[in-house]
This record gives sequence, structure tokens and C-alpha cells, in this order.
Amino acid sequence: MVSTAPYGAWQSPIDAELAASHDSRPQAVGAVGDELWWVASRPAEQGRSTLVRRRADGSEASALAAPWNVRNRVFEYGGRPWAAVARETGGPLVVFTHFADQRLYAFEPDAPAGPAPRALTPLSPVGGGLRWADMVLRPELGEVWGVLEEFTGDAPSDVRRVIAAVPLDGSAAGDRGAIRELTDDRHRFVTGPRLAPDGRQVAWLAWDHPRMPWEGTELKTARVTDDGRFEGARTLMGGPAESVAQVEWAADGTLIAATDRSGWWNLHRVDSATGTSVNLCPREEEFAGPLWAPGLSWFAPLPSGLIAVVHGKGAAVLGILDPETGELVDAAGPWTEWAPTLTVSGTRAVGVAASPRSAYEVVELDTCTGRARAVAAPHTDRVDPAYYPEPQIRTFTGPDGREIHAHIYPPHSPDHTAPADELPPYVVWAHGGPTSRMPLVLSLEIAYFTSRGFGVAEVNYGGSTGYGRAYRERLREQWGTVDVEDCAAVAEALAAEGTADRARLAIRGGSAGGWTAASSLAATGLYACATIRYPVVDLLTWAKGGTHDFESHYLESLIGPFAEVPDRYRDRSPAQRAGQVCAPFLLLQGLDDPICPPEQSERFLEAVAGRGVPHAYLTFEGEGHGFRRTDSLVRSLQAELSLYAQTFKVSAPGIPVLELKG
Repeated sequence: MVSTAPYGAWQSPIDAELAASHDSRPQAVGAVGDELWWVASRPAEQGRSTLVRRRADGSEASALAAPWNVRNRVFEYGGRPWAAVARETGGPLVVFTHFADQRLYAFEPDAPAGPAPRALTPLSPVGGGLRWADMVLRPELGEVWGVLEEFTGDAPSDVRRVIAAVPLDGSAAGDRGAIRELTDDRHRFVTGPRLAPDGRQVAWLAWDHPRMPWEGTELKTARVTDDGRFEGARTLMGGPAESVAQVEWAADGTLIAATDRSGWWNLHRVDSATGTSVNLCPREEEFAGPLWAPGLSWFAPLPSGLIAVVHGKGAAVLGILDPETGELVDAAGPWTEWAPTLTVSGTRAVGVAASPRSAYEVVELDTCTGRARAVAAPHTDRVDPAYYPEPQIRTFTGPDGREIHAHIYPPHSPDHTAPADELPPYVVWAHGGPTSRMPLVLSLEIAYFTSRGFGVAEVNYGGSTGYGRAYRERLREQWGTVDVEDCAAVAEALAAEGTADRARLAIRGGSAGGWTAASSLAATGLYACATIRYPVVDLLTWAKGGTHDFESHYLESLIGPFAEVPDRYRDRSPAQRAGQVCAPFLLLQGLDDPICPPEQSERFLEAVAGRGVPHAYLTFEGEGHGFRRTDSLVRSLQAELSLYAQTFKVSAPGIPVLELKG
């Protein structure tokens, strides 16, 4: 029976524990012979990541028991953490990075003595140590090649990155000198090597401060000698105003690159001798995305010459491209969003996909039959799907008539309806990055709120990816302005059309989204409250070395060159505008966050102190930039719900009451 109850006070079977257990997805999928391997998060196991193995017979199991944690801190966001090769005898050889010490380890899961990993690289007492990502195995040389991030001092900026070779026999486990560097360190950032089929050429990407990889990168190539050295390294394409997001070799030795030289990341065939290129499928769509970590993969050439590619405008779907004709055929099936992790094996293309009705799962496309099916980590409905939100894809009009893309999730429950004269509260979700976007996929975190009578509006504000370079660059020197205006425009529009209650609007975001949430409180007066998660709030501290190396110059484009516009760094910072904050807020912070350290949040709290603004500050021991552990996820969701319940004057039975201090 459907009962009538105020919005926000509905009872729901989707509790915080269920939403937290759903907060993971397969990552870094790869084909190892006839097997599939991928990384899976384990929130209930202190947030560790494990390698999962799916054998050819369909059986599936974790390949590494606790405490092994398959993750690294390259760029601090972590790059692809494993590589493997199939062998004729003895089973696969696997190399991975272990989060606790950042060392490379090798193990043979089918070895008679058991899969005891053995260290390949040494510990370093300097700064952040030695870190590894985006590896490729070279068993014929007895080596594994990958990105080496090496700290030379204690400061976040005391770091160098090169492509390096590590012996597989373990001789470098205690000897840094046994690691062979394949490139020099003239570039601040590099990705892992991509080898031509004959092993005679190698390609990789490189870039330097102050550029971010979605602003400008260089595609580098070199010859590979018989003894595994790089010779004649040169830049083939790219530059300060061209972002090459991924490079791969096709089976016939053709070089394929995703570059945005047309204003959109499209696939190009590149002449490895001259650098001239041909757009294989000219479209105003993205065939790649922002390279936040080395090893992301939006496309993968098949042995047949076809190319599996994730593409789209906004949403990203899987298609098969014929590079000779430019014909692109999309995979059939319910999946509307594919993650940037693709692999191929024979005629199969395998990735990770989801939809508004299903969570991320490992999906295989047979390019011969056109059949796509979930083959591993399949989505299961742990609650009646009738409680899932029903999203709407919408485009709003912002200042100066600009388009703003958003996903709207109205309150939804099969058990409840609200009084006819009541409008629902809405929470605007601002994504992180800010060079990123919100995917349209099933999220039980969203359902946690919508099934209780709260609406959610995900805003892909100006600066978001998926809509071309011009949309991405709307945020250039406008961070804290365009994002705030776009979120406010969506909230105002929902209120004006009678979808949302103007008096009960909230905003939430994490990282860069936390900046937008805090900035919105200080600038708009529109929101009744905010949830601010591990945020950026003090640009002056950030610009003076208060963050990690990867994003340490990001503000040059988001705000402007500090030497030229220092006042802008002060004037836009929420920490400097705390006097304008009068709405309640919840601040959530991981205590081990190297990207947005606790000092940022604490500075904001100091600025708010004594002003009578109700707020709560929750910290999480052992959590970094984003929460991984079940207890952290549960506690943060319940606190957020309590904030909204108190602010909007609705009941939240069974939820611990968040203590707000003025």
C-alpha cells in the first residue's frame, strides 16, 4: 500500500550499509590468454583492492588474499597497477604494485608452492619513495617496463618520472642501481610504453607543468634496440594546445592516437615516420577522455584491424570502428556507459559497463557475432529495482545563454507519495576534477536519497568532459565562477518550473566538487545547506606547494597565472570568504589525504569559527582522497542524511543524529 508522507521522510530499504557495499566497480580489466583479470575494491576489507581472476571455464575468484592491496600512488590518483602474460607452461606470470610499500611484486598463481608474491623493486627512504604504474611485461628480456615515479626529496615537488625496466629475477629488490632507465627525465610526466608488434618501436605520452594532460601532451616515439634500449626519441605529434590522450599500435604496425586537434578527441592513424595523421572517424564526439592516471584505455585495436572504442557526446558507449571505411557500429545491449578500461583478445572486446538500471560489470563483445554479454562481476539487484531512481537527461540554459548538461533524479519510491501541495527538496551534486563528468549509471548512493524523498541533480557544468574542448575550456580562469553559476542555474530552473522547493535546496561535492559546494555557499545564498567532502578551499596554500605534484600547477589554467592575478587566488577562495557563509554545512575529510590535506578543511573551519554557523566536521583515520572503507562510507552517508533532515525539518528515524555546532 502506498502511504503519504513528507518528502525526505520516506522509509527505504536502501540503507547506508547497502549503498556502501555497492560503492565499487571492476577496474583495469585485462585479457591474459583465455582468462580475464581485473582489479576489484573490497570496502569491507578496509578498502583494499584485489586482483580477480576469471578462468576460461567461467570460475571467478580473488587471486590475492589480504593484506595484498593492488594499487599505487603514481600521480597520487594511481595508475594501472598490474600486468600479466600467459605462458605455455606454469600458468600466467603476474606483476603488480602493492599499496602499503609501493613496490612491484611478481607472482605465479599456478606455481606448486603457491602464489607467494616476491618483491622486484627496492624501498626508498626518500620522500614518497619509488612508485610504479602502467607496466608491460618483457619476459623475452627478463624485464617489466613501466612508469617510475621517484622522489628525490621530502617535498611533493621533489619528484622525477621516467620509463624504466625492472629485472624479473628480483635482482633489483634491494638495489636501485639494477633498475634500468629507458627515457631521460626531461619531461615531468610520462605514461607507460606501448610497443609495436615487432618490438622495434615504442610510443608513449609526455607533458610538463603547467599543462594538464587534457590541455597539451606530446606523442613520443623511439626505436627499440635488440638489448632493449630506446634510441632516437622524438616528438611525433601534440604540443601545448593539443591533447593526445592515448596511443596504441595496431596489429599491422599502424600507430593509432586519440587527439583533440579537431576540438574533439577523435582517433587518428599516425605515420610513425612523418607524424602526418588521418582522422579515422571525424565526429563531434569524444573517443577518449581526461588522462587522470597512466593506463586508462578508451580504445583497443583488434587483431583483425578493427578498433574497439568507447565514444559519445556525454554518455560513452562501446563501438567497433572500421578504420578503412570509418564505419562505426555500436554494441547492442542495455549498457549506456563504458569506463575507460578496454582490452581485446582474438575477436573479443572486453570492458566495464553500466546503465541507469545496472551497476558496473565486466562485459564481453564478440565482434564476429555482435553479441554482448556480462561475463563477470555481474550486476545483481540486492534490493527491489522499483526503488531505483528514474533519471532524466536534460539541458538547461545558463548565463549568456550557454548550455548546461545535467542528470535529474526525482524522488522515487513504490511505497510513498508526498502531499499534493508539497514540492521536494533537491540536492545539487557537483562532480570532482573539475575536468571530469557525472556518468549516468545506477548509484545506490543516489538511490539512498531519492528513495527517501530527496531529488538529486547531477550537473556537468562548464569545464566538464564529454562535450568537446570548447565546453571543457569554459572553466579556463573561471573556476569558482562558471561552475558555481551553472549549478545555481540548474537549481533555479528546477525551482522555477515547480520541480524543486526553492527553500529546500542543498549542494554537495567532493574534491573539486567540494570547492564548488563551498564556493556556492559563500557566493549565492541559494542553498539551505551543503555537504563538503575533502575539498579545495584555500587557493593560496594550494599554489604555494600545499598539494601533490600532478595538480600543483592546475590553477594556472583554472584561476590564472599566480604572478599575474594573485588577488584572484585570495578573492575566490572559500576560506577567504567564510564571512559570507551563513548556511549549515557538513565537512568530511580523510586524514591521510595528500591531494586536499586536512589543513585545507581546518583553515576553512577556523575562518567560520565564532560566527554562529551550524556545522559538523567529521574526519576519517586511514582514508585518503575519497573514502574506501565500509565504515567510512556508512558514517558519511548517515551524517549527510541527518544534515538534510535537520535543515529541511523532516524525520530520519534510525539515522544517528549529526551534532551541529554553531
